This record gives sequence, C-alpha cells and structure tokens, in this order.
Amino acid sequence: MRRITSALFMTLLGVSILIAAPGAKAEEQFIILASTTSTANSGLLGYILPIFEKKAGFKVRVVVVGTGQALRIARNGDADVLLVHHRPSEEKFVADGYGVKRYDVMYNDFVIVGPESDPAGAIKTGEAFAAMKQIAHSKSTFVSRGDDSGTHKRELTLWKKAGIDIKKVSGGWYRETGAGMGATLNTTFAMNGYTLADRGTWISFRNRAGLAVMIEGEPPLFNPYGIILVNPERHPHVKAKEGQMLIDWMISDEGQKAIASFRIGGEQLFKPNAKAE
Repeated sequence: MRRITSALFMTLLGVSILIAAPGAKAEEQFIILASTTSTANSGLLGYILPIFEKKAGFKVRVVVVGTGQALRIARNGDADVLLVHHRPSEEKFVADGYGVKRYDVMYNDFVIVGPESDPAGAIKTGEAFAAMKQIAHSKSTFVSRGDDSGTHKRELTLWKKAGIDIKKVSGGWYRETGAGMGATLNTTFAMNGYTLADRGTWISFRNRAGLAVMIEGEPPLFNPYGIILVNPERHPHVKAKEGQMLIDWMISDEGQKAIASFRIGGEQLFKPNAKAE
C-alpha cells in the first residue's frame, strides 16, 4: 500500500475534526487519536470520548483509517495516541521505539458472514479454517477489504493457515474493495458473497438483509485492541501528558465501564479487558 501523503493526511485529519469536534476553535486544546474504522463506525468512540473530554477538559480528534495506515500515521508522529487491533504490529511498533507501551483495552471477535443460502456450505464446517477452505474450493465470491486494516491482516492470516494462496485467485472469485468495513459489507451483500467482519461493525451494520453469520466464537477470530502512546522521545511534539491521560482513563474502571455500557439493540459490541497495573 502506498505511504500516506501529507496532503492525504491533512484531508483525513480535516474530516475527522469535523466528525469528532464540530465547531472546534483554533485555540482549542486537543490531542490526536489514530484509530480504526471499527471503533469509529460502530459508534464506540462517539459514545465514550465525550465522557473523557468532559472530565479532561480537552478534545480528542480522531483520524479514522485502517490499522496499517493508523500505524504509519503514528510512526510519522502525526498522532499522539494509537488505538488499533493487530497485536503483532502493535508490539513491533513499541519494539521499534515508536510507541511507549501497549495496553490491553478491550476485545471483541471477527465473524465470517455470507449469504443466508450459504452456497459454499461454510456454516456446516463449524470451524474458521475449514470454512475458508470451503469458500475457496467452491469458488464462491469472497469480498476482502484489501486495505491493510486489522481485519484485512487477520483475513490474510486465516487464508494462509487454511492453505489458500490468495494471490493466485485475486480478481476471480476473490475480490478486494480497498475500502472500510461498512462499504465492504455493502459490496458483499450486492455480490451475494462472503467476508470477514469485526463484530462491532457487523452489529451496527443496517443493510444485513440476506446476510448471516456463518462462523463465530472460534479462537482464531479473537480480536483484541491495544492502546499506545506515541513515543515523545522519537517525536518531541507529541502531547505525552494529555495522551497518557486518555490511556489511563481508557484502562481505568470508569473507562472500562463506559466501553462495556456501549450497546446497540441491547448487544454489547466491545468487552473491556484492561489489566490492573
């Protein structure tokens, strides 16, 4: 994937400012949080951040991108805090000196969804790797985000462990949208196909007619989220004090309760799992 350009970043940041802090004044105190489409599009950040902002006295402006792009933004010093969901990449980010420390904050899971008619017979397999193999062998349409997001990274891991070389079939039954989860689910619905989705976006997705969960609750589908302060020794302009305030609140009893209380239609989208220090 191409490196994010300064112009594109400013465009993304401008959009996120409008979303996260309408009517913000130029002199307003803020920090920048680089996070994923799943935390934003599900409505979680819109629910919990105002609680923190009221307590902290400053705003959190969110740059909403896939995990891979969020990591690049943070690596370049264009964010103060990182909230993403691909643990190997997060641990490397810290090990390489770009982040101070990774904290567990919450988790949910991924689900394999597909047409209710299930032409591939995926649901009968009852297991994630077997379902992926069945989709591939039946050449049923599979729609991938293809955007280097945490969901895309996990999907590629599933294919690899299922023994399927996706590069050989890309453009055939395997399609890539290069878009976020909501757009990918819409494409999946339109193409009567299968996809991998994070549960948060799936629950909040309203165009589910004709789609159903095929596989869920499997260990390979576990989806943890980590929060990291961008290293001020690497990027001195990082607002370390305020960024750590956000992290401390997210892993505190109050923050964890706020995460747990976020529900859609009575369903809990994210489960807090911060470990007491």
